Amino acid sequence: MLLTLHGSTFPVIHHLPSHKSFNFQPRISIWEERSHQFQNLQRQSRQQPRPHNFTMGRLREYQVIGRHLPSEANPAPKLYRMRIFAPNTVVAKSRFWYFLMKLRKVKKANGEIVSLNEISEKRPMKVKNFGIWIRYDSRSGTHNMYKEYREMSRTDAVEALYQDMAARHRSRFRSIHILKVVEIEKTEDVKRPYIKQLLEKDLKFPLPHRISKSMTANLFASKRPSTFY
Repeated sequence: MLLTLHGSTFPVIHHLPSHKSFNFQPRISIWEERSHQFQNLQRQSRQQPRPHNFTMGRLREYQVIGRHLPSEANPAPKLYRMRIFAPNTVVAKSRFWYFLMKLRKVKKANGEIVSLNEISEKRPMKVKNFGIWIRYDSRSGTHNMYKEYREMSRTDAVEALYQDMAARHRSRFRSIHILKVVEIEKTEDVKRPYIKQLLEKDLKFPLPHRISKSMTANLFASKRPSTFY
């Protein structure tokens, strides 16, 4: 509505009553309601503790045994066993079905896992040499490779392998397929020179700095201590 005074036109503002007088309720859109539901689900998932097998971090070695589902044509299908290196049981099962689908055309929908158990190291306090055969996908193609590592367990050797491949070849976890991990018992079977140099008889490491007990006996000293010999 417009009000005209002496040839000038001014808008007339009608003062509406406040929302308290006629029970005005703001309308919530569907997207806002769904976002509130999603936030509530996230809050509930944070409060619930995660089970032990969902921990991510250091790799573990699992033995997974699975098979095709029994049918009338094949009531007793073959069992397939794999040793998988994964951070938890969920990733171990996923890798098992991935390799079984590639090798025997058996997928999770028509198969089942018979057993799943973790393999522990027999002598975890002994330093050992390991040889690892792998196949990995690079940006140019698929390559086979053999590497050696000096670690205390099989899982430590595989972790060192993943770190080494990521540093030297930019290979991801999903691109590396471990074919075989073998402990090298005889020193004559070691092939790589970076492992052979650690197997010498009179192996010595330089010690450029030496701190004696007399240096730390006194709290204050008149001269700066020298650690070079």
